[in-house]
Amino acid sequence: MTWLWVVFTLLAAAGQTVRNAMQRELTAMLGTVGATHVRFLFGFPFAIVFLVAVMLASGQALPQPGLIFWPWVLVGAFAQILATALMLTAMNDRSFVVTIAYIKTEAVQAAVFGLIFLGDALTLPMVIAIVVATAGVALMSFKGGAAMQGGLRPTLIGLAAGGMFALSATGYRGAILALGHSNFVLGATYTVTVGLVVQAALLTLYLALKQRAVLVAIVRSWRPSLFAGFMGATASEFWFLAFALASVANVRTLALVEVLFAQAISFFIFKQKTSKREALGMALIVAGVALLIWSQ
Repeated sequence: MTWLWVVFTLLAAAGQTVRNAMQRELTAMLGTVGATHVRFLFGFPFAIVFLVAVMLASGQALPQPGLIFWPWVLVGAFAQILATALMLTAMNDRSFVVTIAYIKTEAVQAAVFGLIFLGDALTLPMVIAIVVATAGVALMSFKGGAAMQGGLRPTLIGLAAGGMFALSATGYRGAILALGHSNFVLGATYTVTVGLVVQAALLTLYLALKQRAVLVAIVRSWRPSLFAGFMGATASEFWFLAFALASVANVRTLALVEVLFAQAISFFIFKQKTSKREALGMALIVAGVALLIWSQ
């Protein structure tokens, strides 16, 4: 049980990489907001299926959350929506590499939030691992002077996006812990389902009021959206299972392997060569992740 969070995190990062690739395909048809909403709108039905399956397999009924559960899960849901909006705003300022580098400070910010709000302990090896792995991501993302195009604004927005992603992860882990269910799989699955339902309802209402044409386009593109929704729900399920077993700092630091997965896709599928700087960045990520796992 102690090491299961590592397996869950690796599966979640792999699933998220596939989902991101699918969302890029959908962006051309639906726009950034529409493609983002796909993960929620087409993800929550699969989350409900997962929840029913876990209930049947365990023979247990739905959890009965107390009042403290709801603030945590709402913080997680709202922060994730806001983080996505900030990320897209930063990328629209033509500073993609800066955005990615600063969003990936999420691991550092998650460690701080986890310590403050949840009392998740930090050891010196964990802190070193987080810093080393995050430095590896920054090294891979920055590309000379061109990296700073767009000025300070996208950098600050990227940092804010990373903070909101970290706050979202902290909120969701807080919700799982507040639920206090004896079956961590059922507790995590129930929490992810509630979160996705809230997010799907909020964004559907927003699009119905502000961008109805986008909502119509999403419905018309339901076939390609189904797989993206499935992968999104699957990735979320594994993230939440990991959050049920380990601190946010551990999970989000190990999640930096997603950068390695994306680099592998670029190399093997798109035949893009890896530079010496990128290779050094990957080595730092691997070293940080190895130190993190060793410190456990």
